Amino acid sequence: MVTKEKAARTGNEAMAEAMRQINPDVVAAYPITPATEIVQIFSGYVADGLVDTEYVAVESEHSAMSACIGASAAGARVMTGTSSQGLMLMAEVLYIASGMRLPIVLAEVNRAISAPINIHCDHSDTMANRDAGWIQLFSENSQEAYDNMIQAVRIAEHPDVSLPTMATTDGFIISHGMEAIELISDDEVQKFVGKYQPAHPLLNVDKPITAGALDFTDYYFEHRRQIAVGMANAPKVIARIGKEFGDKFGRYYGFTESYKLDDAEVAIACLGSTAGTARVAVDNLRSRGVKAGLLKIRVFRPFPAEEIANILKNVKAIAVLDRSDGLSNFGGPVFNEIRSALYDLPSRPLVVDYIYGLGGRDIFVADIEKVYQTLSDISKSGKIGDLVQYLGVRE
Repeated sequence: MVTKEKAARTGNEAMAEAMRQINPDVVAAYPITPATEIVQIFSGYVADGLVDTEYVAVESEHSAMSACIGASAAGARVMTGTSSQGLMLMAEVLYIASGMRLPIVLAEVNRAISAPINIHCDHSDTMANRDAGWIQLFSENSQEAYDNMIQAVRIAEHPDVSLPTMATTDGFIISHGMEAIELISDDEVQKFVGKYQPAHPLLNVDKPITAGALDFTDYYFEHRRQIAVGMANAPKVIARIGKEFGDKFGRYYGFTESYKLDDAEVAIACLGSTAGTARVAVDNLRSRGVKAGLLKIRVFRPFPAEEIANILKNVKAIAVLDRSDGLSNFGGPVFNEIRSALYDLPSRPLVVDYIYGLGGRDIFVADIEKVYQTLSDISKSGKIGDLVQYLGVRE
């Protein structure tokens, strides 16, 4: 019998609670808004003796990830947290973590990156590092933030994957928003994550290895290819762990979540907290006879291209909501990946992109309903008009 407890938690509190229950060997971190509370709360757990973790307070986020790499290479289970400029300062070291195949877990709170300076939500920070070799899990709410953190440990440490993993939440919207969530007991979380068995720990003096070696034309290509193989193996592992989590705790997780898409003629695809707002818009439109649907993407890396294409293949018109701007004059990163995923369909839906919510700009149900109205017009006329639009900006 699994013991569960209802509790009120913000996204930050939920992630810190998951970290406490996981009880990692090492956490190295530097605080940054709006992710500060995660490591602040966790440092309190360390001070109170509630975890066995060695907490390393460092002088920057670059140092934080560097310390995580050293600890993980030594054979420790390692976690950290950051946001925005912190993730950007880590960027150099993010590639080293994945290149060394270290299963570090990062609690990332999505926040705009400068300039101008802004502390509120968009996905610019995570998207800027989408090709760093990290698995990326997006959370719609505090419950998913909690559940994703627990699953992230198993995903990252699976021997077929061995890649660092970040679980994200939307800054302030989720990180500081209080919600009722269902907590799993400490014992059950410990059973689920299990004991970490590192494959090649540096502290195993009986089998010495070289880590961080200089790699020229002789083997660099092969080592980079191995990262791609780990990412290619990840889908089966993510699906298996999501099902196991559901079988044990009653909440099932996949790569995407469909809402009223079976007979949808128009659909929106999005990430994170906006999915909750979009569901209300879908319900409103359905009550008025509009066949609207929603696709929420939970796993952005590895990108579930085949699954998305299969789900959206019969929709007439699709709008992708991008909470970051690729600045390519050709849409945001989510738009380009979804549009590419649909390319090989014999009959492709019409796809448009909406850049929205930059710097924490609110998106309302009425805004999303207007997007669906535009999609209805596109589906009837067969003409897209502006491929990329900016939703809610003062032009």
